Amino acid sequence: MIEALHKIFLFAGKEKKNIYKSIFVSFLKACFNMLRIAAIYVIVTALVLKETSVIPALTALLLMLISILGNSLTRNVSLLQQTHAGYFMSADKRLDIAQRLKKVPMGFFNDNSVGELTGISTTILDTVENLGAMVLVLVLGGLINTVIFFLMIPFLDVRIACIVLGGIIVYMSFTSIMEHRTRVLAPKREQSKTVIISEVLENLHGMSVVKSFNLTGKGDQRLRQAIDKYRDSNMALEKMFIPFTMMQNMLLGFFKVAIIFFSAYFYLNGSMLLQTALILIIVSFQIFAEVEQTDSGLSMLRIVTSSIDQVKKADSMPVMDADGEDYAPANHDILIDNIDFAYGSKCILHNASLSIPSNSMTAFVGPSGAGKTTLALLISRFWDVDKGSISIGGKNIKDYTLESLMSQISIVFQNVYLFDDTIENNIRFGCPGATREQVKAAARMACCDDFIESLPDGYDTVVGEGGSMLSGGEKQRISIARAILKNSPIIILDEATANVDPENEDKLKSAFEALTHNKTVIMIAHRLETIRNADKIVVINNCSVVSGTHKSLMADNPVYSRFIRMRERASDWRMLGAVK
Repeated sequence: MIEALHKIFLFAGKEKKNIYKSIFVSFLKACFNMLRIAAIYVIVTALVLKETSVIPALTALLLMLISILGNSLTRNVSLLQQTHAGYFMSADKRLDIAQRLKKVPMGFFNDNSVGELTGISTTILDTVENLGAMVLVLVLGGLINTVIFFLMIPFLDVRIACIVLGGIIVYMSFTSIMEHRTRVLAPKREQSKTVIISEVLENLHGMSVVKSFNLTGKGDQRLRQAIDKYRDSNMALEKMFIPFTMMQNMLLGFFKVAIIFFSAYFYLNGSMLLQTALILIIVSFQIFAEVEQTDSGLSMLRIVTSSIDQVKKADSMPVMDADGEDYAPANHDILIDNIDFAYGSKCILHNASLSIPSNSMTAFVGPSGAGKTTLALLISRFWDVDKGSISIGGKNIKDYTLESLMSQISIVFQNVYLFDDTIENNIRFGCPGATREQVKAAARMACCDDFIESLPDGYDTVVGEGGSMLSGGEKQRISIARAILKNSPIIILDEATANVDPENEDKLKSAFEALTHNKTVIMIAHRLETIRNADKIVVINNCSVVSGTHKSLMADNPVYSRFIRMRERASDWRMLGAVK
């Protein structure tokens, strides 16, 4: 139990001070509760002694008023402190996970479930948020209050105090056994919770496939299994609690009866005063309440600590720029030196070397899946190379912080992702301090100002998750406007015009000229015009990299010459109309 409580304290971080306050206020609350017992004792004594003075009644009334007011005040303060601690320690952890995710290599997500991380950041942290601080206050506050109540009993009768102490020891022994049992079941419950999140996300992302193959109600078997597993783990936990809870209630009932019986017995044999016997009989219904409060916290303690263990998995995510430094290179030459990279056992690049001078345009070409996008993203350090090095401006990219590295690079992806925010904020994403006029200027250069202004809310239009409110071409142009506004010295274009209609493609040529002017440009391209105009062409195939000009590669590289011929034939292709 102590280990589990310590784990929650460590997780609480800077919120520990609020938990301490809540526990202290709970102690004060117990003291105010004691005043109720004192008030009852005053009244009982007055009745037994048949006092006719109003002083005992007024004394009891004053004690009750102080108890009620103090109890109400301390309860509210304690609840406020533990609620603040619960919410903020979970919020801080979510922010910490978000910051860590920015520095995690993309390869991490190839081997780990995004659904698990989603579950940790949502439902698992919800458990800590709602129960973490509350459990600490229940357990520690309950133990403190139990001690206070128990210390009162010897002043009334030592024999009854021994009975109370025996009840507390037996009750807590059963609770300890139950808490140890949850060490096995609680982690399974929390793990099954993250599996549900993972399966729900996968079903949502793949819903179009499920519907297109008419698998509604059939293609969600794994989700159904995950729900069943979560149900079973919850039921197993509850079934484990039930016999222990029944036994604990029976034991407490037995000790309450024992207190009543022996109080009456000791009075009848003349070894206890009547008022003492009466107050002990009354107290018997209250004395174990604080113990039960402690038990209710202990029953949830292992669930909270299991949730914290799940959350700690996020701390094991690898961080790429732990030793990086902010750096602004004098030039933007890119040097790739004998790098190896693989996805698991699949080789993508082996002993690959390449030099890309500043202010030049380099085209990456090659078969689908050869590694064109991968090489571009290795330069951006979305992944780390397995061997060798990549340098920008003469400095290894691993020596940059990710923030300073990415300030040098703008990327326009083929598959554009827009955030569920306004168009203006999506364009401003890479340059948060940009003004509305700067955003509009970038949008005009990217040929998207017209369609933005035609929307009901213009630049304040919320585009939906992933940009679902816009077409592929519209999203592409907003992505280009975003890169234009960021104005980085290195530009990576991954088939940036793939989703743009022919009418707007011509308009975007001037935008690309503005975007790439005096920049180091890397283009992953299939269009002949783009390839031929490049200063350097890099052919990526079978884990190797070969670079040259269009002329030299046509003469010496069969992969490239075959690729160009196929593109030429494709460009000459025409659809034949039906013969009437």
